[in-house]
Amino acid sequence: MGVANRPEEFRMRSFSLRRRALGSIALAAAALAAAALPAQAQEQPKKGGTLVVGSTQVPRHLNGAVQSGIATAMPSTQLFASPLRYDDKWQPQPYLAESWKLAEDGKSLTLNLRKNAVFHDGKPITSEDVAFSIMAVKANHPFQTMLAPVEKVETPDPYTAIIRMSQPHPAILLAMSPALAPILPKHVYGDGTDLKAHPRNTADVVGSGPFKLVEFRAGQRIVMERFDKFFLPGKPYLDKVIMNIVPDTSSLLLGLERGDIQMVPYVAVSIDLKRLQNNPNIALTNKGFEGIGAINWLAINTAKKPLDDVRVRKAIAYAIDKNFITKALMGGFAAPADGPLVASSPFAVADLVRYPVDLKKAAALLDEAGLKAGGNGERFKISIDYLPGVDEQQKNVAEYVRAQLKKIGVTVEVRASADFPAWAKRLATHDFDLSMDTVFNWGDPVIGVHRTYLSTNIKPVVWTNTQSYKNAQVDELLNTAGGIMDETKRKAYYATFQKIVTDEVPIVFINNSPYYTATRKNVGNVPTTIWGPAAPYDEVFLK
Repeated sequence: MGVANRPEEFRMRSFSLRRRALGSIALAAAALAAAALPAQAQEQPKKGGTLVVGSTQVPRHLNGAVQSGIATAMPSTQLFASPLRYDDKWQPQPYLAESWKLAEDGKSLTLNLRKNAVFHDGKPITSEDVAFSIMAVKANHPFQTMLAPVEKVETPDPYTAIIRMSQPHPAILLAMSPALAPILPKHVYGDGTDLKAHPRNTADVVGSGPFKLVEFRAGQRIVMERFDKFFLPGKPYLDKVIMNIVPDTSSLLLGLERGDIQMVPYVAVSIDLKRLQNNPNIALTNKGFEGIGAINWLAINTAKKPLDDVRVRKAIAYAIDKNFITKALMGGFAAPADGPLVASSPFAVADLVRYPVDLKKAAALLDEAGLKAGGNGERFKISIDYLPGVDEQQKNVAEYVRAQLKKIGVTVEVRASADFPAWAKRLATHDFDLSMDTVFNWGDPVIGVHRTYLSTNIKPVVWTNTQSYKNAQVDELLNTAGGIMDETKRKAYYATFQKIVTDEVPIVFINNSPYYTATRKNVGNVPTTIWGPAAPYDEVFLK
């Protein structure tokens, strides 16, 4: 943490889904004990109180329709409702839409809206607002593949919205999630002003969610209070949510330990986690980050020699010991990654090409590629970049890679960037050899995975196919999978895709990146759906 004022997708760090064996036994025992309790003994949610959330992340504004990332999603999902929400089993649940129907051909989604829903200014939420919002997201959101097939939204009556698509779109239900599809009031945001620069993104926000905006001080805090006319009866339980921006991690954790702060999402550094684990007043959970699905990886510029030779890329992969990285450099909290989909993804497979550390095999591959060691043992020189301000996941791993590649005759210069824009420019302009990076799956491969591997997405923009990776079969597999509704068939296409990508190594996957939410033990119903802290807090309560 401690990396405020930088885009969210690189600020996150990774921690393992695995616990120590004794800890797992204890948790299992606790779960069994809880299950054995009679229903009446379970703690009931209480109304009232203020939840103070601490974060290092700085949102530019509060409108998730035009901005991706966690910094915006946390407040946006409190202020704006979405058509659907998701549970912790990847299943869609009613939210602003009380029911929905996806057509058999997968080309239309009918949303049946609640009739008692109103915006924070008291005006009813209608299908016209849903239509406006969906098309606004399509036009303005950075994830262009997310709603790419959407052609229009029909509104046959005030409480029915029909999303029409040019082809079957398997990600459409997930795209209706709170962080991805906030429903905006057309009468406020449809005034012709550029939505990305709309003044109501930061002041006098009129939302549709469980909390309404009281105060927004950029870079300092966001204050939201209970919306008494929220469409879900009896919710939210909290009177108020305050999000305090604390750039310094030590100060943030001190606030949590003192009780000034009740919840800190996305805790990331192993030393911080060890510290919090030993505090009897703090609870930690690694549930709630499955949807984001972050992977820490080593990107390879496949357009540069000698990195255009797959044997060279494989040699680099064989030189890296992921177990050492995750255990020694990341304190045992991170889990090794071997493929482009996080382990928690429904589409992840075990049948991948893997690269257990083998320096002899790495050297042999370089010999085979004609890159013989010179008199000084050097074969060639390259550079490695990394995201600034994220030492545990980035700088430390880059330094480790430098040391490992030296063992096989590759001289590596570790290049520091002054700030995020400087690093992003290097990747966007493809001015790099190797670079550490952390990239999110965003729930469905169509949303967060395709962008990295499609040859049509080689663009001068960070978090696209900056590796210049080209494979016509991969393009076909992804484009086909993106238009199939049957999950079993989609899995087959993604399985082949994962096998090819791990064999051709445009990226060396280092570790899956689950995170932790730290709370005071008086916080009930900690958000642990697949979107976790980037979902509404309407069910959170203080004991």
